Amino acid sequence: MRSSLLLLTLVSVSAHAEEGMWLFNDFPAEQAKKDLGFSPDPQWLDRVRLGSLRLANGCSASIVSPDGLVMTNHHCIRACLEDLSTSERDLLATGYLAPAREKEERCPKFEGNQLVKITDVTELVLTATKGASGADFQKKLKAETSRLESECSQGDAARRCDVVTLFHGAKFHLYEYRRFQDLRVVFAPEFQMAAFGGDPDNFNFPRYGFDVAFLRLYVDGRPAKTPEHLKWAKKSAKEGDVVFTSGHPGGTERGLTLAQYEFLRDVSLPWNLVSLAEQRGRLDEWMKQSPERERVVKSKLRAVENSLKALKGRREALVAPGFLEGKRAAELALQAKAPEATKGAWDAIAKALLVQRTLYVDYVMREGAQAFQSELFMHARRLARARVEAAKPNGERLREYTDAQLPALKQSLLDAAPVHVELEQARLTWSLTKLREVYGADDVFVKKVLAGKSPEDRAAELIAGTRVGDPAFRKERFESTAKIEEADPMIAFAKLIDDDCRAVRKRWEDEVDSVVKKNMELISDAKRAVGVSGPPDATFTLRLSYGRIKGVGTGPAMTTIKGLFERASGKAPYAVTEKWLAQKSKLNGATPYDVATTNDIIGGNSGSPLVDRNGDVVGLVFDGNLQSLGGNFGYEPLGNRTVAVHGDLIITALQKVYGATEVANELRR
Repeated sequence: MRSSLLLLTLVSVSAHAEEGMWLFNDFPAEQAKKDLGFSPDPQWLDRVRLGSLRLANGCSASIVSPDGLVMTNHHCIRACLEDLSTSERDLLATGYLAPAREKEERCPKFEGNQLVKITDVTELVLTATKGASGADFQKKLKAETSRLESECSQGDAARRCDVVTLFHGAKFHLYEYRRFQDLRVVFAPEFQMAAFGGDPDNFNFPRYGFDVAFLRLYVDGRPAKTPEHLKWAKKSAKEGDVVFTSGHPGGTERGLTLAQYEFLRDVSLPWNLVSLAEQRGRLDEWMKQSPERERVVKSKLRAVENSLKALKGRREALVAPGFLEGKRAAELALQAKAPEATKGAWDAIAKALLVQRTLYVDYVMREGAQAFQSELFMHARRLARARVEAAKPNGERLREYTDAQLPALKQSLLDAAPVHVELEQARLTWSLTKLREVYGADDVFVKKVLAGKSPEDRAAELIAGTRVGDPAFRKERFESTAKIEEADPMIAFAKLIDDDCRAVRKRWEDEVDSVVKKNMELISDAKRAVGVSGPPDATFTLRLSYGRIKGVGTGPAMTTIKGLFERASGKAPYAVTEKWLAQKSKLNGATPYDVATTNDIIGGNSGSPLVDRNGDVVGLVFDGNLQSLGGNFGYEPLGNRTVAVHGDLIITALQKVYGATEVANELRR
């Protein structure tokens, strides 16, 4: 009886009305009609899709004028503001407003993607990989996806094509994007107002963050023409209103197996929590040494603190009483009903996860997020691998070097953003110290990396002698076809360790990734056979969620300008800047500030527009609350909330606080 009830819960389309990060080409129109009394039609969906934008650095955005104006979060463009700052011009401290359109400054590292077409290529991919397993499966999957992406992009740098894996390998869609590689900053407030409340208020509500920024898309040196854009709502959003978010949730793990959840709980989350805690301590200590260090590293520290808090919330959800027990019972119930041909999939994934446990540290220390934390090293690795990969057939290259992906790699390699050498040396020293700590001084790989020197001396040697910080040098080396004797120490270092790093990556792809993808396809078949439906896990691709403006329990659904000044203490992180203080008497205290909604979002949705039932902008998503941190694994309706800046505040602040009247007028044109 218990098994039947669990399976009944399992097969429900959506346990709660607001749950779901839905595909635009598979939106549950009937369910939305039932839940909301309204459902977007195909024209509505197309308009909102084309008005949405993905920032390739991990955020969402929206196109909000016919002249390429883009709205996103301040925290999504902090890297740009840092790159455009100097010791005499700190744009994080002062904010930024372009004095005229022709004075808008380019963000060196930014790319925007507008989704223009979705094609289901599932049959093509499954046919190409049929009967294959292990390394052979990985090889055929890579070849077919590379072929599809290359045929779609046709060598056009203004077009980006990605084969998106959905339902963990059961479906594949080809997403064709209009690619923008010239984005310029138009407006950003001061860091203090964008991040008002700092870490104490992060992932909380009530909230008073003015986490807003505007960019502009350019094509051939001129503002892009964007007839497909979102319009500003004529009516203010109020409590109880139906609202939608159109954005790019980075990744969820709601459809994983028990073995995968146990791996997250026991291996990857604990490792990353320790690593982030160490990074926070090192960055905090390093920045205290001088005002210039604080300027350089302030936003990086904020990002680390944000990630640390988010991952803590995820692990707390995983270890909550009953969570894994419920997953185990649901998995057993599904297996009992599953077709015979799919029943070996769970064991196959569990065995692959045992391999993943043995490989995890090697992978993250060589190829993953912990590998040689240095922009200069990453540039050197790209240069070292570029010529090797270019000599291979397209379908056999590392994914980032395929024809379709090369424009994005080239942009990141050739960007003109400044590199802060002092911070680079500190970060590389920390990475090398961590490597020695993990493996020991007698490890063969550690000896190769350190070459008989201390981490400090090895880092200093590599950074002092390299030229890869010079964009002109990188361009010359990337485009050169001549054979040369490697003289640059950082590129030589990248080549020295490349075989070791590639070997771990290949084992990961062949023995873990390929097995998981192949068998998750079978599990998806089993779910469909017993009637399970719903949206796929998030993949940093465009999704639509719906909900209502609503607080938690009896708590407020909105904050106000009056509340901002009441919370302000004059001391960080609750200090209001001079621009706001100067205009306090002219601001209407009742103006809505931030809002809470029941929309289902996750990291990556930062910068998503909040739109009403007309598809018009009423706000800007920038965070969730503490209860949303378990959203990777499921949606909790009583407390899970999205946090957004209210549209009324955006217009009010632009006009009355920052003198950005032209921007406000462009929004409402």
